[in-house]
Amino acid sequence: MSQRASDQAIQVKPLAGHIGAEIHGADISKPLPDEAVTAIRAALLKWKVVFFRNQPLGHAEQIAFAARFGEVTYAHPHEDEPFDEHPEILAIDSRRYDRRYGRRFSYENRWHTDVTAAVNPPAASILRAHILPPYGGDTTWTNLVAAYEGLSAPVRALVDGLRAEHRFGLRFAPQDQDSPYLRKVRENPLISIHPVVRVHPETGERALFVSPGFTSHIVGLSPRESSAILDLLFEQISRPAYTVRFRWEPGSIAFWDNRATAHLGPQDLGHLDVERVLYRVTLTGDIPVGVDGVRSEIVAGEPFGKRPPSKVKPARKDKAPEAEVQA
Repeated sequence: MSQRASDQAIQVKPLAGHIGAEIHGADISKPLPDEAVTAIRAALLKWKVVFFRNQPLGHAEQIAFAARFGEVTYAHPHEDEPFDEHPEILAIDSRRYDRRYGRRFSYENRWHTDVTAAVNPPAASILRAHILPPYGGDTTWTNLVAAYEGLSAPVRALVDGLRAEHRFGLRFAPQDQDSPYLRKVRENPLISIHPVVRVHPETGERALFVSPGFTSHIVGLSPRESSAILDLLFEQISRPAYTVRFRWEPGSIAFWDNRATAHLGPQDLGHLDVERVLYRVTLTGDIPVGVDGVRSEIVAGEPFGKRPPSKVKPARKDKAPEAEVQA
C-alpha cells in the first residue's frame, strides 16, 4: 500500500517485495520544502532505491536536488573530461563509450556498487535519463541488506569478520587493455580494503559489501577460498528475490542508497544500433565500518569528494549545449 506524507502530498508506491518504490507528488526540478526532503529520505532508507517520473531536470536542477541530501561529489575519481560548468555530472553515454572501449552502454557492465574502489564510496547516486533506446536498456538494483539477511546464520558469522580488496578497472575486457583511458587508470590506481559486511551509518543494518565489478579478493584467504566465498556472495546478491528492475522513460530519475545496494546496467543492447545517455551525480560518503567496528582503509588513491583528485586534468572548456542538459 502507498504511504503518504500528507503535508506535501508525497506518495510512496513500493514496486517489489524487498526493494524499490516510485515517489509521486514531488516536483524535484524546483526547491523542495524540508518536509518533502525528510519524506524522500525516509523512503530511500526503507526501499533503498526510489524513482521519479516526468521530471524536467537539467544539469543544474539535478545537482540542486542532490544537494538537499548531502554534499555533491566531483563526477568520478577517473573523470578526465568533465563539463566545465557542471563538473559534478558524470555522463553515462554510449557514444562516449564507443570512443573509449567500443560497443558498450555502461562504464561497468557487471553488478556493482558505485566507486567502491575509493575508501569512502558515495553515500547515494542520482541518475537522470536523457536519450533512451525505443525498447530495452533497463537497470536492475538489488538490496544488499536483504541479501545478507538471507544467508544462513553460520555463513553470516563467517563473512561478518572478513575484509576484501576493491579495485577500479579490475575486469576490463581484453580489447580494452591498451586503451588510453585504462593506461590513465593504471597510472593513478584507486584501491581500498572494505569489510565484506558493512554497518549502515543511518539505519544500523548490516549489508553485504562486495560486487563482481570491483571486488578482487578476500584478504587473508587463499585464492581458491576467496573465489569460492565471493562466488557464493555474488550469487546471493544477484538473486531475483532481492531485486527490482526499472524501465526508463523520458524524465525518469533513479535515486539509490549506495551503501545498501548494487545495480546492474542494461544487458540487452549490445546487438542494437541505439544510443543511451544518462547523467549521474553522487553524494560524498562516509568510510565504511564493519561489524567489528574496523573502518575501511586506502591502499592507493585519495578519498572521493567534491574536489577532483589531484591527478585528474582540469575541466574541459567546452560548454554542454542546452539540448544536452535537458532530459
